[in-house]
Amino acid sequence: MERRLPSVDRLLRMTELESLAIREGQGPTTDLVREILAEHRARSSAPSIPDLTAEIVGRAPTYFRPSLRPVINATGVIIHTNLGRAPLSDEALEAMTSVGRGYSNLEFDLEDGGRGSRTVHLEKSIVSVTGAESAMAVNNNASALLLVLSALCSEREVVISRGQAVEIGGGFRIPDVMKQSGARLVEVGTTNRTYLSDYEAAIGNETAALIRVHSSNFRVVGFTSSVEVAELVSLAQRKRIIVLDDLGSGCLLDTRQFGLGHEPTVQDSVAAGADLVMFSGDKLLGGPQAGLIAGRRKLIEQLKKHPLARALRMDKASIAALNATLRHYQRGEALTRIPVWKMIAMSARDIERRARRWQRAVPRISTLVSGKSMVGGGSLPEESLPTTLVAISEAEGIRTDEIARNLRALPRSIVARVARDHVLLDPRTVDPRDDRYVVSELAKLSATALPS
Repeated sequence: MERRLPSVDRLLRMTELESLAIREGQGPTTDLVREILAEHRARSSAPSIPDLTAEIVGRAPTYFRPSLRPVINATGVIIHTNLGRAPLSDEALEAMTSVGRGYSNLEFDLEDGGRGSRTVHLEKSIVSVTGAESAMAVNNNASALLLVLSALCSEREVVISRGQAVEIGGGFRIPDVMKQSGARLVEVGTTNRTYLSDYEAAIGNETAALIRVHSSNFRVVGFTSSVEVAELVSLAQRKRIIVLDDLGSGCLLDTRQFGLGHEPTVQDSVAAGADLVMFSGDKLLGGPQAGLIAGRRKLIEQLKKHPLARALRMDKASIAALNATLRHYQRGEALTRIPVWKMIAMSARDIERRARRWQRAVPRISTLVSGKSMVGGGSLPEESLPTTLVAISEAEGIRTDEIARNLRALPRSIVARVARDHVLLDPRTVDPRDDRYVVSELAKLSATALPS
């Protein structure tokens, strides 16, 4: 049976596959042909050359489609880690395109014509929105923590509350990051209660810093006690050591105005006297992946000179996007321009209006229900916002998991929640410009599920 399969070369000479090779490349097309032939060889099947050609051409769109592609997030989780965290503003995207399509002064001083530094492009903006003396940014917040500890605390002790030695996602843990830096971790207190006296008792000749790690992706409630940054600063100043504050979420606005719980802001930490504050760019800040470091100028200069700073530096497109995002805060337009904050601030009336429009596309198999949108992404754990959901029920012959899978299989995937035998779609996390596409695809789904 294997001998009846045509050779790769013979298939590649077929007109349809010659055209495919011109469009997608000879090498990748050859790989696809070999893959399909191997499948038939494993099954001991030998289709005709026309059938094989048709199969190869039919599979090509999926085979050559990029593995990383845009999706529509209808889950209601605003900062969805698995879906790329914070979407970028139009201005941030335009800034990335502007510096990416040609050359830029990334490390070039236009005034004197000599070598420049990429750190200068973000420092003023970060300082402006945080109130810090100086600032810089690296490629993510774990990198920021690694750089700070490596540059300032290597071979010395860093004191942390036992309840803050947390896992930050993906199996990465704060103690492991600290160990890689060469710093020696000293845990104090208990999981749920740590006092200022615990920190003070742990400070010795080898102590370099006290660190607070904000529990941005979990919450301990009940019989708890923790120490405020201002208290740590007062103690550290007496002991002539520094205070590091790993805030994680990068919040720059008061979340209580939206009916959410209080999330510590970067400005509050800087004002309280923390020597260095570290936070993410792609969470509540609403920008690209980045780790921002704001604080004392003397310490920032030490970070810039450390060898790791080069290894962890940001690329030109991310620098442009982050600067454009920070400009929204400087101009007081975060709520109207940054997608994360637009979603958080979206009115219940607007969400219900959009949900009704969606539901009219699938009236026979869906209803509107009240629900909750989550902030997500390691920010404001357990906090939610009221929303209106389109709940699609099982149709004859199609289960909810199949409906969800069919939505994900669309040319532009629609990712929804599945709960209690319903597929749930939340308009809050969908750009209103995508409503027409969602309505169109839901109408097709309705026609398929319940043919007239």
